[in-house]
This record gives sequence, structure tokens and C-alpha cells, in this order.
Amino acid sequence: MIETLLVALTTFFATIGPADLALVFLALTRDATPEARRAYALRAVVIGGGILFFFAVFGEPILTLFGITLPALRTAGGILLLLIAIDMVFARSSGGTSTTTEEDLEARTRDDISVFPLATPLIAGPGAISAVILLMAATEGDLMLDAMVALALLGILLTTYVMLRLAMPIQRLLGVTGLHVVSRVVGVLLAALAVQFIFDGVATSELLAGLGREPPT
Repeated sequence: MIETLLVALTTFFATIGPADLALVFLALTRDATPEARRAYALRAVVIGGGILFFFAVFGEPILTLFGITLPALRTAGGILLLLIAIDMVFARSSGGTSTTTEEDLEARTRDDISVFPLATPLIAGPGAISAVILLMAATEGDLMLDAMVALALLGILLTTYVMLRLAMPIQRLLGVTGLHVVSRVVGVLLAALAVQFIFDGVATSELLAGLGREPPT
């Protein structure tokens, strides 16, 4: 249970990226009032969290509907997480946890940025969605392990809300260098986890193929 909790915490921290998100939030709300910032942060976390919890519950049935096997998702999700991890280690902006230039320009023209781009794609992005499905699938229906994954997701969402609220003090305290150091350390851990996802996906697929069975969805 503790191992599942720690793996989930590390994965969600890396794929949601509260530290990076706080910097983006600062840039998008530099002209907003403190009350507006508070409202944006709360709505974004609630909506983004709702999307992620939806995929936590219904992710596997959706995969079954589209004929996607769990080994395929583990491999693809591992590759996606590895790409995010590489960008984190080298302190580069990742498309999985950031917006494009066009999305950023569109967000600046909106009165409410809580749904786009904060809730999605920044909080509930492709990396986080893939991660929550993979982590829930790895529990194999164990309710206690499911609860650990859900608890980890809730913890990172709360952390994200706090960091959005305290974005300006955190930036002054850590600075750009401090935030990059945190990002690099988490990136190394995520890279190892991503490779393990890939190994598990390939190994499961080959094992089932050797037994003459189709990988389960």
C-alpha cells in the first residue's frame, strides 16, 4: 500500500506539475485581482480533478470500448511519461504539461481561464490521464490500492491548489533555479517509472502471446 501511494504521488506530481503550473498561472493572471486568482485556482483544480477521477473510474471500460489492451496502454503511456521526464530533467517545456504558443495567446483573451487552459490541458493533460488509468489498472481491482491511488491524486490536487494560491511567494522563495532543481529530481524518478511501465507492457504482451492468448483489455 505504501509503495503504491509513493509511486502514485511521484507520478501525479510529475505529470500534473504543480511547480510548473504555478509559473504558468502567474503569467496568465498577472493582471487579475487576488479574488479572481483564488476563484480561477479553485475552479481549475475542481474541474481538472473531476476529469482525472472520471478516467480513474471509467478508464478501463473506455479502453475496452475502443479495443485498446492494457499492455498497449502501459507501453504507450510509459513512452509518453518518458518524454515528459526527459523534458523535466533538461528543464525544457513539455507539450504534455504546458500550452502551445497559440493556446497561451487564446487563454490571454479569455475572461475565465479556469477551464482552459488550467483545468485542461494543464492539470488534466494527456500525461496525467494516461498515468491515472495505468495506476488504477495496476491495482487489479484491489480496493485498498485503488484508495491509495485516489488518495495520492487528491493529495497532488490539493498541493496544486496551494501552489497556485501561493504562486508569487513560491517563485520569490525558490526562484527559477530552485524550481528547475525540483523538476529535475522528480524527472529522474519519473523516467525510471516510465521505463518500468514500458518493460511491464512489453513483457505482459509477450507472455500472453507465448501462451497463445490475446492480451486482456
